[in-house]
Amino acid sequence: MKTRAAVLREAGRPAPYAQSQPLTIEEVEVLPPRAGEVLVRMASAGLCHSDLSHIDGTLRKPFPIVLGHEAAGIVEAVGPEVVGLHEGDHVVFAFVPACGRCDPCLTGQSAHCEPGLAANMAGTLLHGGTRFVLDGATAYHHLGVSAFAERVVAAQESLVRVPPDVPFAVASFFGCAALTGLGAVFNAARVEPGASVAIFGGGGVGLMAVLGALAAGATDVLLVDPLPAKRALARELGATVTIDPAVGEVAAQVREHLRGRGVAYVIEAAGTVPAVEAAIASSAPGGTVVVVGLARAGTRASFAYPPLVVNEITIRGSMMGSSVARRDVPRAIALWRAGKLPVEKLQSGTTTLDGLNAAFDRLAAGEVIRTLCTF
Repeated sequence: MKTRAAVLREAGRPAPYAQSQPLTIEEVEVLPPRAGEVLVRMASAGLCHSDLSHIDGTLRKPFPIVLGHEAAGIVEAVGPEVVGLHEGDHVVFAFVPACGRCDPCLTGQSAHCEPGLAANMAGTLLHGGTRFVLDGATAYHHLGVSAFAERVVAAQESLVRVPPDVPFAVASFFGCAALTGLGAVFNAARVEPGASVAIFGGGGVGLMAVLGALAAGATDVLLVDPLPAKRALARELGATVTIDPAVGEVAAQVREHLRGRGVAYVIEAAGTVPAVEAAIASSAPGGTVVVVGLARAGTRASFAYPPLVVNEITIRGSMMGSSVARRDVPRAIALWRAGKLPVEKLQSGTTTLDGLNAAFDRLAAGEVIRTLCTF
């Protein structure tokens, strides 16, 4: 089967991407699903900073690769040995496939599934190999999803079935932004009602964490971001305080708003050294700092040693919000149905495959939260 797909052949082409065209829209052959695999027609795919990080070379995968990892679609065919999925099912993709058999999966840490992460690094599907052929040679999968293609083959372990009445534009948020942002709140930080929460970074993951903190019952919800539009959107979503890091020391601003105290829970979703360091400095005694932002390999941050001990601060990383996709996607949908997760407010417009390069320019400039590629 032939399909149109956005292919990245090399990293590091200069912005603006509308001119340098790092993504080329090409006809790719999609091989039939094998045992345990499913053919999906893509419906909606979000543009995420993780995709941008592959375009600019911050993160590396084998080339050529079909990008995209936050998506929802419709099952068109199932291979042998597929369980629980049928033609016509609506599905959300999880960007770490969970084998269900390795030690991390068996202990509720499926974001660290060993064969899943190995497949993601190799650009293959969970059960091995690729299902894309480009110019007679192999093209690779992005995180087992490759959302910027009209049709894809994915491992059944990469898919979560969702009710058909959930709009695809909503469902696609649950594949990355919700798993990571909500998971940071509920799974990693375990925010309780009445707590204070500060989120560093007002992108899709950070603003999803704002919504999660509010849904968890936090009474002080702070958003730290240098861009006025993102601070304004955070206030519209319900954040009680927004902070511009350019105004002055962030930790001092946080304490000014919290009556001299630090924050009980801090979620760093910006992926920068200044944000991580300011997040740690903003923590209250006994506080927890959850780091979900991704930075270039080898990046180092520093912080004062004594307060870590004296103030008993916990610092932890969180991959995919420490989520279990088949557990947490239905929970996110339940919050959305209850009106506690208005993810529609995070959508910044739509594009097609042909408009992806220009759309990534807008994402890199901080002009949008989530542009959706529709099919």
